[in-house]
Amino acid sequence: MIRRTGLIDGAVDTLRERITAGEWPVGTRIPPEPALAELLGVGRNTVREAVQSLVHAGLLARRQGSGTYVLSTSELTVTIGRQIADAHQRDVVEVRRSLEVEAARLAANRRTATDVALLLQMRDARAHAHALGDLDAMVSTDLELHLAIARTARNPVLLSLYESLLDAISANIRFNFERPVSNGSDDTGHDDLVAAIGAGDEPRAVAEVETYLSRQLARG
Repeated sequence: MIRRTGLIDGAVDTLRERITAGEWPVGTRIPPEPALAELLGVGRNTVREAVQSLVHAGLLARRQGSGTYVLSTSELTVTIGRQIADAHQRDVVEVRRSLEVEAARLAANRRTATDVALLLQMRDARAHAHALGDLDAMVSTDLELHLAIARTARNPVLLSLYESLLDAISANIRFNFERPVSNGSDDTGHDDLVAAIGAGDEPRAVAEVETYLSRQLARG
């Protein structure tokens, strides 16, 4: 029993590592049981139990007659997603503020010239999407800009937490664009935020995040 449990745990760990490394991207089908058994050097029963463990964890999903597909690369994302599935937009904004304020402060302190160049490109892509009025592009470019700032903060724990909330943050960004708080636009603050980070101005970067997210909270 101990040996069998060890084999299953080892198979689970190996499969998880391949999924989180992106070897099998989200939405793709993983190899069938015989191929996995050969890959892992274990029996098909062990493979079946290891796969089922990752199905329960939310990383994989079985589709009758089709195979097993990757749903997520992060168990944290799955777990948090389940917990906040019915969260109010205000709750999401409050969490965003706690993470994005610190991300902006750290990014202003730790940015490199390469980081700043990337943020400027993302700022311009975001502005272009707004100019076109393309809602999907507005959401995606806004999300990418905030994610880039979180990466620039160079805190792996903060980044992991932020990435685990991307679905909720994306939905919140869309909600905000669809229901602007004033003058038909929620675009205020991002150009100045990028400028503050580029200048290494921590207080200004923090103030910019506080301003635009506090505006969202004020909608009630």
